[in-house]
Amino acid sequence: MTVDDKLIEKLAKLSSLEIDEQKKESLKSELGDIINFVENLNEIDVSNIDATFNTVEGGTPLREDISTQDLQRAKQIIENAPKSEDGYFIVPKIIE
Repeated sequence: MTVDDKLIEKLAKLSSLEIDEQKKESLKSELGDIINFVENLNEIDVSNIDATFNTVEGGTPLREDISTQDLQRAKQIIENAPKSEDGYFIVPKIIE
């Protein structure tokens, strides 16, 4: 996978970040190094290695999932939201 200006622009758009033109070259280099490292991991043969842990045995204790309606807590949560209207969060549109 090659890291080019088109990929940097796409990543900037998806992450809602503005990337300075001066930093794009160093970012391309850093992302390329990360991708090369991950590709090296794909070459390691782990077929003969047993898993060191298993989440099935023992596992996380479960609790009963009970729906409750706490209007005071909901009000506190909405008060801390950056934007809200009529008891709902307002978020930026992400799907065009």
